[in-house]
Amino acid sequence: MSTPGPSAAGRAALVAGASGLVGRELLRGLLADDQVAAVHALARRPLDLQHPKLTVHTVDFAQLPPLPPIDEAYLALGTTIKVAGSEAAFRAVDFDANLAVACAAQVAGARRIGLVSAMKADAGSRIFYSRVKGELEEAIAGLGYEGVVIARPSLLVGDREALGQPERAGERIGLHVGRWLRPVIPADFRPIAARQVARALLRAVPVATGHRVLLSGEMQADALPA
Repeated sequence: MSTPGPSAAGRAALVAGASGLVGRELLRGLLADDQVAAVHALARRPLDLQHPKLTVHTVDFAQLPPLPPIDEAYLALGTTIKVAGSEAAFRAVDFDANLAVACAAQVAGARRIGLVSAMKADAGSRIFYSRVKGELEEAIAGLGYEGVVIARPSLLVGDREALGQPERAGERIGLHVGRWLRPVIPADFRPIAARQVARALLRAVPVATGHRVLLSGEMQADALPA
């Protein structure tokens, strides 16, 4: 999963949300990439992972410290209203924390950024979840990054139990239905593996210019340029 780096020394990357489904896969991919020299993971608590290239920063996302120099950032912070406990608590994670990292990463030198959003993200949506996701996309797009890549996955497939996360009933039902109806479900609406989302971002972000949105169909087809 190698991509052109900005220097012979290799790229420095940052991941926020490395303990989640997509974040875990982003971290694995970056650590395996021989063109990445250093990986910084921001987390609320220590990660059960050690690697020569990895530095884990245990942080309060409401009061981020200055970040180390980096070339690119990946935002995979997310929760649900049920887990968070309220709409305000949900927004504090999915909007406030992600945007805070995006701003701090830019100050630290990042020129490109990737965001794990949602299929129906829309700042004008009447649905709170979709509206917050859309507002975050717009806020990050307005920061002036050289390259912004937005991944809008459909239903995510992954082992939440291994991460110590509660199973989501909607995902279980959606996956069951999806297996039976896959041939007739449009590609952008089919369940997608977290590793496919991560792989798409890891290929697109390091060479990104401008603003790009990746939908599930494209990410599953692996149609991104190498």
